[in-house]
Amino acid sequence: MDLGLAGKRVLITGGTRGIGRETAVSFARSGAAVVACHRSAGEAAESLARELKALGGDHRVVQADVTDPDGVAALADACRDVLGGLDVVVNNVGIDARSPLEELTAAEWSRVLETNLTSCFTVTQAALPLLADGGSIVNVGAVAGFRGRPESSHYGASKTALTGLTRSLAKEIGHRRIRVNVVAPGVIVTEPGGGPPPPVADIIRGMTALGELGSNADVAGAVLFLASDMSRYVTGATLNVDGGI
Repeated sequence: MDLGLAGKRVLITGGTRGIGRETAVSFARSGAAVVACHRSAGEAAESLARELKALGGDHRVVQADVTDPDGVAALADACRDVLGGLDVVVNNVGIDARSPLEELTAAEWSRVLETNLTSCFTVTQAALPLLADGGSIVNVGAVAGFRGRPESSHYGASKTALTGLTRSLAKEIGHRRIRVNVVAPGVIVTEPGGGPPPPVADIIRGMTALGELGSNADVAGAVLFLASDMSRYVTGATLNVDGGI
């Protein structure tokens, strides 16, 4: 199905691995122009740049630390220089983390919140002047944010807060017809051979209505839908991509 994304200008944070990479490539295949950012140089970024180049179009893979205000400013400048503006912002960057509350340090709490939540705020704030009216912001959360998960209070707090940020911003900028939504993945196998260990994976499969774990493509499809005009009357919403857990 043609979602009408050809010609759209897209920023994706955390775009060189897993869900972010699949999303970047899916947008490019749909005819969009993509800026994908990454924190650390390496083969993942280099191979994505090669793949995007092979697909044709105006794309750029940019190294930027979105927890650093200077990095966010440089990323916004790259979007302005390469794309001339934006139609879609995908706040995908995030880290998983576990720690019992009694062992959770203030530094680790701050690290997770800065990466998963504050970066969404700073990137969106920097991108908003570039974002065309009628555009779309998609924030990648997690079903763990509202289901809860033991030894993950900092991770859960960061992902739950994305929902509040999303709903408030949707009402704040709705007059510009800019939609703001959350995609909340469940258990996703983001890398070959990854995912939970087999006994745990079997338990999770048994908990899902569809009887399987999710893939990067499953999440990317939801992001592209929310970025497209197919969802033109959807804003402030959370779309669970969890197989029906």
